[in-house]
Amino acid sequence: MDTEAEPQERDRSSEPETGPEEGPRSSRIRSRIPVSLSWRRTLALGVFCAVAVLLISTFVVQPFLIPSHSMEPTLKVGDRVLVNKLAYRFGSVPQRGDVVVFDGTGSFVQEPPEENPVVGLLHGAAASLGLAEPAETDFVKRVVGVGGDRVVCCDRRGRVEVNGRPVDEDYLYAGDAPSRAPFDIVVPDGTLWMMGDHRGKSRDSRDHLGEPGGGMVPVDRVIGRADWLGWPLGRVGSVPGTRAFDGTAAAGASRG
Repeated sequence: MDTEAEPQERDRSSEPETGPEEGPRSSRIRSRIPVSLSWRRTLALGVFCAVAVLLISTFVVQPFLIPSHSMEPTLKVGDRVLVNKLAYRFGSVPQRGDVVVFDGTGSFVQEPPEENPVVGLLHGAAASLGLAEPAETDFVKRVVGVGGDRVVCCDRRGRVEVNGRPVDEDYLYAGDAPSRAPFDIVVPDGTLWMMGDHRGKSRDSRDHLGEPGGGMVPVDRVIGRADWLGWPLGRVGSVPGTRAFDGTAAAGASRG
């Protein structure tokens, strides 16, 4: 019995000792990878994605947070519209009935507000991603008149007329009059006459008639056309179009 026990004891003692600090070879290899390298890759990927999104937002499609009631019912507060920045890049121009985002500096806002440059940069980046309200100089309205148009309000039935033709504005907020203030204007070439769909809540071209520029928005101030709704999920889809301006083009004026 003793002679059989001794080899067994020697066999057990000859096995390599393993402690809790030793594990599979693959886990030991992974433990040698610097943690800093993993963080650098994650950071680089994050920076790349952010730059790519900002480039797309700057040149192709920009999310735009709707901050007010002025375009109801077409657009509601909190909606994120996707602004097509290529819509007018290749010879096309804004048409009557288009819903557009534009820089109102010089037309709707005479002097841009002063702000801290760093805060302005951060806010601009957030706004370009649809995460913050747009700059105070950015607006969303509907094109009602283009260069050469005569826009009048109102006819005997209270409708806006464009080039002598009444416009049945099916997109207006329920209960709103086309305008409570009368006007009769001719839109200069290269500019646009803008109005909100919720006329009772919209400060638009009508409110700036007596100011420099007369409420007309230069075409080159248009940022893009609001083509799609991206948020909330229940409203995802195309921004509704309109045929209200069919037949309103004047001879020699831009087609609408």
